[in-house]
Amino acid sequence: MPQDDPRDSSLETKFAPPQTWKQESADGLATSGMFLAGLIMVTRNRILAWPSLILGVSAFINQHPLRTKEGSTPPIGNLMLATFALVASYLPLILKPSSPAPSQQQTPLDFGPK
Repeated sequence: MPQDDPRDSSLETKFAPPQTWKQESADGLATSGMFLAGLIMVTRNRILAWPSLILGVSAFINQHPLRTKEGSTPPIGNLMLATFALVASYLPLILKPSSPAPSQQQTPLDFGPK
């Protein structure tokens, strides 16, 4: 048998993954950004929308494709959710109808025209 035969059992070595693959940890900032984006959608708090967007951009920039598990969610979803939360929190300011003139305003118990 030739010395460089790949089927030779004496040439076998133990498989050792690189050091960066041994530690699979969840990204805490990305998880916090996703939670904040969901909280913004529910409460429509405009102040929390900006930190959520920053955390979403951070998760997108710091993604490590070789460290992610097979079925994990890519960080682009986190960034899109943060962007849509920002839009949803500011959308009522843009689409808010103009209020009627002061003489035409109705009180809560006034149902008919004056």
